[in-house]
Amino acid sequence: MKQMTKSLALIAAASGVVFGVVTPLSASADSGTPGLKWTKCEGSGLDPRQRCATVSVPMDYADPDGPQIEIAVSRIRSENPDARRGALLLIPGGPGGDSMNDPSEKGQKLPRSVRDAYDLIGFAPRGMAPSTAVDCGLEQRDLARTTLLPWPAPDGSVDANMAAGKRVADACARNGGELIRHISTLNEARDLDRVRAALGERKVSAWGVSYGTYVTDAYLQLFPQRTDRVVLDSNDNPDPVLAERAWLAAFERGAEDNFPEFAEWASAPGNPDRLADTAAEVRPLFLKLAARLDREPIPWPGANPAELNGNVLRQTMLDSFYDPDDYPVLARLILAAQRGTVPPAPAGPPEAVLQNVTAVAAATICNDADWPSDPAVYRESVAKSRAEFPLTGGMPRNAMPCADWTWEPKEAPVHITDRGPANILMVQNERDPATPLSGALKLRAALGRRAVMVTNDSTGHDAYLDNGTACGDATVSRFLATGRRPAADLYCE
Repeated sequence: MKQMTKSLALIAAASGVVFGVVTPLSASADSGTPGLKWTKCEGSGLDPRQRCATVSVPMDYADPDGPQIEIAVSRIRSENPDARRGALLLIPGGPGGDSMNDPSEKGQKLPRSVRDAYDLIGFAPRGMAPSTAVDCGLEQRDLARTTLLPWPAPDGSVDANMAAGKRVADACARNGGELIRHISTLNEARDLDRVRAALGERKVSAWGVSYGTYVTDAYLQLFPQRTDRVVLDSNDNPDPVLAERAWLAAFERGAEDNFPEFAEWASAPGNPDRLADTAAEVRPLFLKLAARLDREPIPWPGANPAELNGNVLRQTMLDSFYDPDDYPVLARLILAAQRGTVPPAPAGPPEAVLQNVTAVAAATICNDADWPSDPAVYRESVAKSRAEFPLTGGMPRNAMPCADWTWEPKEAPVHITDRGPANILMVQNERDPATPLSGALKLRAALGRRAVMVTNDSTGHDAYLDNGTACGDATVSRFLATGRRPAADLYCE
């Protein structure tokens, strides 16, 4: 009980809540925020209240007076200035995601109490348009989903993956410019602190999702006393040695955690996309079809690659598991393939967007931590993964462009500790394909007394206000609005 009382006192102090009195955290809350010129945002379908600005930051923080780049920022102001507490950073997943439209989109899912308390702040991380952008000029074949995630050959060979990784690494070195050397998770966190200062805030709150939890963790380590209320949603494994290699490996466990849910759905009576009479039949059906497509791919005009092969089926599985509402996409592809046909080729983003996203993702992953360069490491790891986790075919332990990346990491990976304010609420779905519970528990352990964790008995990626539970959503909303966290870790059914 004494420890719980101490914890609650720490939470209250970190949250600025004392006997129900809300303490504003803004140094400046008026429209004349220092250094920012707010203008109408480009794009369609945006909330008319959303405004955009840019913040200048050093390209290289080791040379703060050297070349500067621009970070694009968006904002929708608090809906009740009298209740305004500060700014809530909406920190996107990725690497290669941005939150520029989030104040108009996911931000409007927040309950009114949260929208009253905060200005909602989106941004495009360094390298992402409309911030100062990078592009590696990759070949079309290297923009394929099954190349960007390193699916090995049907026999487990990694040779094509090593070759593709080298092509990407060489293209980024040739075409990425100086900026691509300075894209990293730690630099994104530093940029966010420049955004905080430009907004005129002494402290900021944050809602980080997926890879955004890792960015938020980096901010928590670099600037712990500049954080107010922090929500970590769909949490990355924080392994400081493996860094992004651990995230790739997470798909093994994530697919296994989710497949039984898909199998139950795919065998339910009355399902128009039903695949089998029982859930037990769905897994062998999937594995048998993937193996057949490995041997006999079906031409798929307009797709990249232009065939439905086993790895395309496996990648569609992972993509569909992000949200149970997408289960029909996978089921219909399976049904079509069983007939020897394909659906219309899926629409992808414009090539310029895909080039930009891919360049930022590759740069972040490869600049954050060293990867082995010896193909033998990946051959051995892929063989073990294929034997233990057949659903993901060895991809999660294969080589990325980092095996041939031109530059060494400038800094050690983020090392997450329990030092700092106890102002973190984690929210995590029990069955998440990309950031599985097993990795989230490691982050929970690393953060120690700083965090409380809400685990949802739910399926899919993105927990808060998306694929979670009513109990989990209410807990996070209450924390953001009032600063009150559960006294201990919570399980929400």
